[in-house]
Amino acid sequence: MQPELASIVDQVRAAHAAGEPVEVRGGATKRFLGEAPRGRPLDTRRLTGITSYQPTELVVTALCGTPLAELEAALAERGQALAFEPPHFAAGGTVGGMVASGLSGPARAAVGSVRDHLLGASLLDGRGELLQFGGQVIKNVAGYDVSRLLAGSFGTLGLLVDVSLKVLPAAPATATLRFACAEHEALERLHRWNGLPLPVNASAWVDDVLWLRLRGAAAAVRAAVQGLRNEGGEAVSDDIGASLWTGLRDQGHPFFSGEAPLWRLSLPQTAPVVALPGEQLIEWHGGQRWWRTSAAATTVRATAASLGGHATLFRAADKAGGVHAALSPPLAAIHRALKQSFDPAGIFNPGRMYPDL
Repeated sequence: MQPELASIVDQVRAAHAAGEPVEVRGGATKRFLGEAPRGRPLDTRRLTGITSYQPTELVVTALCGTPLAELEAALAERGQALAFEPPHFAAGGTVGGMVASGLSGPARAAVGSVRDHLLGASLLDGRGELLQFGGQVIKNVAGYDVSRLLAGSFGTLGLLVDVSLKVLPAAPATATLRFACAEHEALERLHRWNGLPLPVNASAWVDDVLWLRLRGAAAAVRAAVQGLRNEGGEAVSDDIGASLWTGLRDQGHPFFSGEAPLWRLSLPQTAPVVALPGEQLIEWHGGQRWWRTSAAATTVRATAASLGGHATLFRAADKAGGVHAALSPPLAAIHRALKQSFDPAGIFNPGRMYPDL
Protein backbone atom coordinates (compact mmCIF):
# COMPACT_ATOMS: atom_id res chain seq x y z
CA MET A 1 0.00 0.00 0.00
CA GLN A 2 1.45 3.36 -1.00
CA PRO A 3 2.25 5.77 1.88
CA GLU A 4 -0.35 8.33 0.81
CA LEU A 5 -3.12 5.75 0.92
CA ALA A 6 -1.84 4.27 4.19
CA SER A 7 -2.03 7.72 5.79
CA ILE A 8 -5.64 8.14 4.67
CA VAL A 9 -6.53 4.66 5.93
CA ASP A 10 -5.14 5.60 9.35
CA GLN A 11 -7.23 8.80 9.38
CA VAL A 12 -10.40 6.94 8.45
CA ARG A 13 -9.87 4.27 11.09
CA ALA A 14 -9.25 6.92 13.73
CA ALA A 15 -12.39 8.79 12.69
CA HIS A 16 -14.40 5.55 12.79
CA ALA A 17 -13.16 4.74 16.30
CA ALA A 18 -13.97 8.25 17.54
CA GLY A 19 -17.24 8.58 15.61
CA GLU A 20 -15.85 11.81 14.14
CA PRO A 21 -17.31 12.97 10.79
CA VAL A 22 -15.01 13.68 7.84
CA GLU A 23 -15.62 15.63 4.66
CA VAL A 24 -14.17 13.85 1.64
CA ARG A 25 -12.75 16.67 -0.47
CA GLY A 26 -10.76 16.83 -3.70
CA GLY A 27 -10.56 20.07 -5.67
CA ALA A 28 -13.70 21.45 -3.97
CA THR A 29 -15.09 22.56 -7.34
CA LYS A 30 -18.43 20.87 -6.58
CA ARG A 31 -18.59 21.68 -2.88
CA PHE A 32 -21.71 23.79 -3.48
CA LEU A 33 -23.68 20.66 -4.38
CA GLY A 34 -26.01 19.01 -1.90
CA GLU A 35 -26.48 19.97 1.71
CA ALA A 36 -23.80 21.87 3.64
CA PRO A 37 -20.60 19.80 4.13
CA ARG A 38 -19.69 18.79 7.68
CA GLY A 39 -16.66 17.21 9.26
CA ARG A 40 -12.89 17.44 9.20
CA PRO A 41 -11.57 17.70 5.60
CA LEU A 42 -10.04 14.52 4.20
CA ASP A 43 -8.00 15.59 1.17
CA THR A 44 -7.96 13.07 -1.68
CA ARG A 45 -5.51 14.97 -3.88
CA ARG A 46 -2.60 12.95 -2.46
CA LEU A 47 -3.89 9.96 -4.43
CA THR A 48 -3.05 11.01 -7.95
CA GLY A 49 -2.05 9.42 -11.23
CA ILE A 50 -3.27 7.28 -14.11
CA THR A 51 -2.43 3.74 -13.04
CA SER A 52 -3.53 1.93 -16.20
CA TYR A 53 -4.50 3.00 -19.70
CA GLN A 54 -5.26 0.59 -22.52
CA PRO A 55 -6.29 2.67 -25.55
CA THR A 56 -7.01 -0.38 -27.68
CA GLU A 57 -9.35 -1.72 -24.99
CA LEU A 58 -10.96 1.71 -24.42
CA VAL A 59 -10.35 1.53 -20.65
CA VAL A 60 -8.50 3.85 -18.27
CA THR A 61 -7.94 3.59 -14.51
CA ALA A 62 -7.04 6.62 -12.41
CA LEU A 63 -6.66 7.41 -8.72
CA CYS A 64 -9.35 9.59 -7.21
CA GLY A 65 -7.20 12.68 -6.69
CA THR A 66 -6.06 12.81 -10.31
CA PRO A 67 -6.96 16.19 -11.84
CA LEU A 68 -9.79 15.74 -14.31
CA ALA A 69 -7.99 18.01 -16.78
CA GLU A 70 -4.93 15.75 -16.60
CA LEU A 71 -6.97 12.67 -17.42
CA GLU A 72 -8.75 14.36 -20.32
CA ALA A 73 -5.43 15.60 -21.73
CA ALA A 74 -3.96 12.08 -21.62
CA LEU A 75 -6.98 10.71 -23.46
CA ALA A 76 -6.90 13.50 -26.05
CA GLU A 77 -3.29 12.58 -26.92
CA ARG A 78 -4.61 9.21 -28.09
CA GLY A 79 -7.65 10.65 -29.86
CA GLN A 80 -10.04 9.53 -27.11
CA ALA A 81 -12.33 11.23 -24.60
CA LEU A 82 -14.81 10.86 -21.76
CA ALA A 83 -17.89 10.90 -23.95
CA PHE A 84 -20.26 11.98 -21.17
CA GLU A 85 -18.46 15.35 -20.88
CA PRO A 86 -18.08 15.69 -17.10
CA PRO A 87 -18.59 19.26 -15.84
CA HIS A 88 -15.56 21.09 -14.47
CA PHE A 89 -17.24 24.24 -13.06
CA ALA A 90 -13.74 25.49 -12.14
CA ALA A 91 -10.10 24.47 -12.37
CA GLY A 92 -8.87 21.77 -10.03
CA GLY A 93 -11.66 19.19 -10.21
CA THR A 94 -10.67 15.57 -9.61
CA VAL A 95 -11.64 12.19 -11.01
CA GLY A 96 -13.11 11.15 -7.66
CA GLY A 97 -15.30 14.25 -7.51
CA MET A 98 -16.45 13.60 -11.07
CA VAL A 99 -17.73 10.14 -10.11
CA ALA A 100 -19.03 11.04 -6.65
CA SER A 101 -21.12 13.94 -8.02
CA GLY A 102 -22.52 11.77 -10.81
CA LEU A 103 -22.86 14.75 -13.15
CA SER A 104 -22.68 14.60 -16.93
CA GLY A 105 -22.53 17.27 -19.61
CA PRO A 106 -24.47 18.18 -22.78
CA ALA A 107 -23.95 14.79 -24.48
CA ARG A 108 -25.65 12.86 -21.65
CA ALA A 109 -28.83 12.07 -23.58
CA ALA A 110 -26.88 10.66 -26.52
CA VAL A 111 -24.04 8.71 -24.88
CA GLY A 112 -25.14 8.02 -21.31
CA SER A 113 -24.00 9.21 -17.90
CA VAL A 114 -20.81 8.83 -15.89
CA ARG A 115 -22.50 5.83 -14.21
CA ASP A 116 -22.86 4.14 -17.61
CA HIS A 117 -19.12 4.51 -18.24
CA LEU A 118 -17.95 3.34 -14.81
CA LEU A 119 -16.52 -0.18 -15.05
CA GLY A 120 -15.01 -0.63 -11.60
CA ALA A 121 -13.86 1.14 -8.46
CA SER A 122 -11.85 0.70 -5.28
CA LEU A 123 -13.53 2.08 -2.16
CA LEU A 124 -12.23 2.78 1.31
CA ASP A 125 -15.24 2.12 3.55
CA GLY A 126 -16.11 3.59 6.93
CA ARG A 127 -14.12 0.92 8.78
CA GLY A 128 -10.96 1.74 6.87
CA GLU A 129 -11.20 -1.42 4.76
CA LEU A 130 -10.32 -1.36 1.07
CA LEU A 131 -13.02 -2.89 -1.16
CA GLN A 132 -12.87 -3.66 -4.87
CA PHE A 133 -15.91 -3.64 -7.17
CA GLY A 134 -16.28 -4.29 -10.88
CA GLY A 135 -13.21 -4.60 -13.06
CA GLN A 136 -11.19 -3.15 -15.91
CA VAL A 137 -12.98 -4.71 -18.85
CA ILE A 138 -16.13 -3.51 -20.59
CA LYS A 139 -17.88 -6.90 -20.40
CA ASN A 140 -17.68 -7.20 -16.62
CA VAL A 141 -21.06 -8.42 -15.39
CA ALA A 142 -20.18 -10.78 -12.54
CA GLY A 143 -22.03 -10.15 -9.28
CA TYR A 144 -23.83 -7.00 -8.19
CA ASP A 145 -22.73 -3.84 -10.01
CA VAL A 146 -21.83 -1.97 -6.81
CA SER A 147 -19.34 0.31 -8.56
CA ARG A 148 -22.12 2.11 -10.39
CA LEU A 149 -23.90 2.63 -7.09
CA LEU A 150 -21.01 4.87 -6.07
CA ALA A 151 -21.64 7.29 -8.94
CA GLY A 152 -23.66 10.16 -7.53
CA SER A 153 -23.28 8.97 -3.92
CA PHE A 154 -21.65 12.27 -2.87
CA GLY A 155 -18.97 10.40 -0.92
CA THR A 156 -21.48 9.22 1.67
CA LEU A 157 -20.59 5.53 1.32
CA GLY A 158 -16.82 5.85 1.43
CA LEU A 159 -13.76 7.33 -0.20
CA LEU A 160 -13.21 6.39 -3.83
CA VAL A 161 -9.58 5.30 -4.18
CA ASP A 162 -9.52 4.64 -7.92
CA VAL A 163 -11.98 4.17 -10.77
CA SER A 164 -11.90 2.38 -14.11
CA LEU A 165 -13.75 4.09 -16.93
CA LYS A 166 -14.83 3.25 -20.44
CA VAL A 167 -13.53 5.81 -22.93
CA LEU A 168 -14.47 6.39 -26.55
CA PRO A 169 -12.73 7.70 -29.68
CA ALA A 170 -13.20 11.41 -30.25
CA ALA A 171 -15.78 12.11 -32.96
CA PRO A 172 -14.20 12.83 -36.37
CA ALA A 173 -16.69 15.61 -37.15
CA THR A 174 -18.79 18.09 -35.17
CA ALA A 175 -21.19 20.83 -36.22
CA THR A 176 -23.51 23.19 -34.34
CA LEU A 177 -26.71 24.71 -35.69
CA ARG A 178 -29.16 27.22 -34.25
CA PHE A 179 -32.91 27.57 -34.84
CA ALA A 180 -35.06 30.51 -33.79
CA CYS A 181 -38.17 28.97 -32.19
CA ALA A 182 -40.42 29.02 -29.14
CA GLU A 183 -40.22 26.38 -26.41
CA HIS A 184 -43.12 24.22 -27.61
CA GLU A 185 -41.73 24.20 -31.15
CA ALA A 186 -38.25 23.30 -29.90
CA LEU A 187 -39.62 20.33 -27.95
CA GLU A 188 -41.67 19.17 -30.93
CA ARG A 189 -38.63 19.32 -33.21
CA LEU A 190 -36.44 17.43 -30.75
CA HIS A 191 -39.03 14.68 -30.36
CA ARG A 192 -39.30 14.35 -34.13
CA TRP A 193 -35.56 14.38 -34.75
CA ASN A 194 -35.04 11.71 -32.09
CA GLY A 195 -36.96 9.34 -34.35
CA LEU A 196 -34.74 10.03 -37.35
CA PRO A 197 -31.26 8.67 -38.19
CA LEU A 198 -29.50 11.93 -37.35
CA PRO A 199 -26.18 12.16 -35.47
CA VAL A 200 -27.66 14.44 -32.80
CA ASN A 201 -25.25 14.55 -29.85
CA ALA A 202 -26.54 17.47 -27.73
CA SER A 203 -29.26 20.10 -27.65
CA ALA A 204 -30.11 23.23 -25.70
CA TRP A 205 -32.98 25.72 -25.81
CA VAL A 206 -32.67 29.14 -24.21
CA ASP A 207 -33.88 32.66 -25.05
CA ASP A 208 -36.05 31.38 -27.91
CA VAL A 209 -33.12 29.72 -29.67
CA LEU A 210 -32.67 25.97 -30.09
CA TRP A 211 -29.06 24.86 -30.39
CA LEU A 212 -28.21 21.46 -31.86
CA ARG A 213 -24.86 19.68 -31.92
CA LEU A 214 -24.17 16.96 -34.47
CA ARG A 215 -21.31 14.51 -34.01
CA GLY A 216 -20.14 11.45 -35.89
CA ALA A 217 -18.72 10.46 -39.26
CA ALA A 218 -17.93 13.45 -41.45
CA ALA A 219 -20.29 12.35 -44.23
CA ALA A 220 -23.17 11.82 -41.81
CA VAL A 221 -22.64 15.23 -40.18
CA ARG A 222 -22.46 17.00 -43.56
CA ALA A 223 -25.67 15.33 -44.73
CA ALA A 224 -27.48 16.18 -41.50
CA VAL A 225 -26.39 19.82 -41.64
CA GLN A 226 -27.67 20.11 -45.20
CA GLY A 227 -31.03 18.58 -44.30
CA LEU A 228 -31.50 20.65 -41.14
CA ARG A 229 -30.72 23.86 -43.01
CA ASN A 230 -33.87 23.16 -44.97
CA GLU A 231 -35.75 23.31 -41.63
CA GLY A 232 -34.41 26.74 -40.80
CA GLY A 233 -31.14 25.74 -39.18
CA GLU A 234 -28.18 28.11 -39.32
CA ALA A 235 -24.72 26.58 -38.97
CA VAL A 236 -22.38 28.49 -36.65
CA SER A 237 -18.59 28.52 -36.51
CA ASP A 238 -16.68 25.88 -34.61
CA ASP A 239 -15.47 28.49 -32.13
CA ILE A 240 -19.00 29.66 -31.35
CA GLY A 241 -20.20 26.09 -30.99
CA ALA A 242 -17.31 25.06 -28.72
CA SER A 243 -17.82 28.12 -26.52
CA LEU A 244 -21.55 27.42 -26.18
CA TRP A 245 -21.23 23.76 -25.22
CA THR A 246 -18.35 24.37 -22.81
CA GLY A 247 -20.37 27.17 -21.22
CA LEU A 248 -23.31 24.82 -20.76
CA ARG A 249 -21.11 22.02 -19.42
CA ASP A 250 -19.41 24.23 -16.82
CA GLN A 251 -22.36 26.58 -16.22
CA GLY A 252 -20.46 29.58 -17.53
CA HIS A 253 -23.38 30.44 -19.81
CA PRO A 254 -25.06 33.76 -18.82
CA PHE A 255 -28.24 31.88 -17.88
CA PHE A 256 -26.50 30.39 -14.85
CA SER A 257 -25.50 33.72 -13.35
CA GLY A 258 -27.84 35.55 -11.00
CA GLU A 259 -29.24 35.37 -7.50
CA ALA A 260 -32.46 33.38 -8.04
CA PRO A 261 -32.29 29.73 -6.91
CA LEU A 262 -31.22 27.32 -9.64
CA TRP A 263 -33.37 24.20 -9.93
CA ARG A 264 -32.67 21.12 -11.99
CA LEU A 265 -35.78 19.29 -13.18
CA SER A 266 -35.22 15.74 -14.45
CA LEU A 267 -38.19 14.84 -16.64
CA PRO A 268 -39.14 12.45 -19.43
CA GLN A 269 -37.92 13.90 -22.73
CA THR A 270 -41.52 13.94 -23.95
CA ALA A 271 -42.78 16.07 -21.04
CA PRO A 272 -44.70 19.17 -22.19
CA VAL A 273 -43.93 22.82 -21.52
CA VAL A 274 -43.28 23.48 -17.80
CA ALA A 275 -45.31 26.27 -16.20
CA LEU A 276 -43.16 28.04 -13.62
CA PRO A 277 -42.24 31.71 -13.11
CA GLY A 278 -38.70 32.70 -14.01
CA GLU A 279 -36.19 31.74 -16.70
CA GLN A 280 -35.57 28.32 -18.22
CA LEU A 281 -32.85 26.48 -20.13
CA ILE A 282 -33.59 23.04 -21.59
CA GLU A 283 -30.99 20.34 -22.28
CA TRP A 284 -30.83 16.62 -23.03
CA HIS A 285 -33.55 16.77 -25.71
CA GLY A 286 -36.09 17.88 -23.09
CA GLY A 287 -34.95 15.59 -20.27
CA GLN A 288 -33.12 18.22 -18.22
CA ARG A 289 -34.80 21.55 -17.55
CA TRP A 290 -32.96 24.20 -15.61
CA TRP A 291 -35.03 26.86 -13.88
CA ARG A 292 -34.04 30.14 -12.30
CA THR A 293 -37.16 30.65 -10.23
CA SER A 294 -38.30 32.14 -6.94
CA ALA A 295 -41.21 29.70 -6.75
CA ALA A 296 -41.56 27.81 -3.48
CA ALA A 297 -39.76 24.47 -3.24
CA THR A 298 -43.07 22.67 -2.79
CA THR A 299 -44.37 24.21 -6.03
CA VAL A 300 -41.28 23.29 -8.04
CA ARG A 301 -41.25 19.71 -6.75
CA ALA A 302 -44.98 19.24 -7.27
CA THR A 303 -44.66 20.52 -10.83
CA ALA A 304 -41.84 18.09 -11.60
CA ALA A 305 -43.69 15.18 -9.98
CA SER A 306 -46.86 15.93 -11.98
CA LEU A 307 -44.82 15.51 -15.18
CA GLY A 308 -43.26 12.21 -14.09
CA GLY A 309 -39.94 13.56 -12.83
CA HIS A 310 -38.25 15.14 -9.84
CA ALA A 311 -36.57 18.42 -8.93
CA THR A 312 -33.23 19.13 -7.22
CA LEU A 313 -32.17 22.46 -5.75
CA PHE A 314 -28.81 22.86 -7.49
CA ARG A 315 -27.58 26.27 -6.34
CA ALA A 316 -29.11 28.58 -3.73
CA ALA A 317 -28.07 30.80 -0.86
CA ASP A 318 -30.83 29.27 1.27
CA LYS A 319 -31.32 25.48 1.17
CA ALA A 320 -33.64 25.32 4.17
CA GLY A 321 -36.29 23.63 2.03
CA GLY A 322 -33.94 20.74 1.30
CA VAL A 323 -31.90 19.92 -1.77
CA HIS A 324 -33.58 16.67 -2.77
CA ALA A 325 -37.20 15.64 -2.66
CA ALA A 326 -38.07 13.39 0.28
CA LEU A 327 -37.55 9.69 -0.37
CA SER A 328 -40.41 7.24 -0.23
CA PRO A 329 -40.23 4.96 2.85
CA PRO A 330 -38.97 1.93 0.86
CA LEU A 331 -36.23 3.97 -0.85
CA ALA A 332 -35.28 5.64 2.44
CA ALA A 333 -34.89 2.20 4.01
CA ILE A 334 -32.58 1.10 1.19
CA HIS A 335 -30.46 4.22 1.58
CA ARG A 336 -30.14 3.72 5.32
CA ALA A 337 -29.23 0.05 4.88
CA LEU A 338 -26.52 0.91 2.36
CA LYS A 339 -25.11 3.62 4.62
CA GLN A 340 -25.08 1.22 7.57
CA SER A 341 -23.34 -1.46 5.51
CA PHE A 342 -20.57 0.73 4.09
CA ASP A 343 -20.23 3.34 6.83
CA PRO A 344 -21.71 2.04 10.12
CA ALA A 345 -20.35 4.92 12.22
CA GLY A 346 -21.72 7.50 9.77
CA ILE A 347 -18.44 9.37 9.39
CA PHE A 348 -18.40 10.02 5.62
CA ASN A 349 -20.05 13.27 4.48
CA PRO A 350 -22.96 12.99 6.96
CA GLY A 351 -26.13 14.73 5.80
CA ARG A 352 -24.64 15.69 2.42
CA MET A 353 -27.42 14.03 0.41
CA TYR A 354 -30.19 13.95 3.02
CA PRO A 355 -30.04 15.60 6.46
CA ASP A 356 -30.79 12.35 8.32
CA LEU A 357 -28.44 10.11 6.32
